[in-house]
Amino acid sequence: MIQRLLSYFLPITIYKTQSNWNKSIEITWTNGELVIDSENTNYSYGSLQRILKHGLKKIGFSQIREMNKILVLGVAGGSVIKTLIDEIQYKGIVTGIEIDAKIIEVANSYFKLNQIPNLTLLNTDAFEFVLQAKEKYDLIIVDIFQDTKMPAFLFENFFTERLCALLQKKGFILFNTMVLTKNDTARNEKYCSEFYQPNFKIKRIPKVEIHNELILIENII
Repeated sequence: MIQRLLSYFLPITIYKTQSNWNKSIEITWTNGELVIDSENTNYSYGSLQRILKHGLKKIGFSQIREMNKILVLGVAGGSVIKTLIDEIQYKGIVTGIEIDAKIIEVANSYFKLNQIPNLTLLNTDAFEFVLQAKEKYDLIIVDIFQDTKMPAFLFENFFTERLCALLQKKGFILFNTMVLTKNDTARNEKYCSEFYQPNFKIKRIPKVEIHNELILIENII
């Protein structure tokens, strides 16, 4: 494809739209790779896929392959789901939660998420889903952004407690955060220093693709 070849020299946007949640959603060929970008940042694939893959490596691909149920909060284009299915060869159940119906439409059209047989993709609010959920998961991936902003509820103790309650024994939460300012750094430091859940441990994985920091929470019982 000529657009793909040319994208090694200059990014080529092939589709642009917007939604109630995103002022701009762009599908772009960049360095031979199809990515989704929001107004100010990469939204799926590209650097974001590398960030979450780095976190999954910290857990261990072989361990992930043995898991039964994975929950993804904030699907966007589904790059982390593609990593799970295509690269890690995960065969268990994946439940994806995405609030933006337009993003789901784009992900299905350009990245064929609706063709993944072991994926259930729900157009709903992650906070409401977590409050009402009763199933337990081996891995919960939290990757929720509104462009470069992160909703405040992600860092509230109540939400973290609910996430931990949804984890199976020996389960993991992989939380992707954006660190652009000193306030963001202080926010993450406060979140980790104040974290307390019996039988859980937390650690930071800093400096992932410059502006991202991963937080890994593990149920150790």
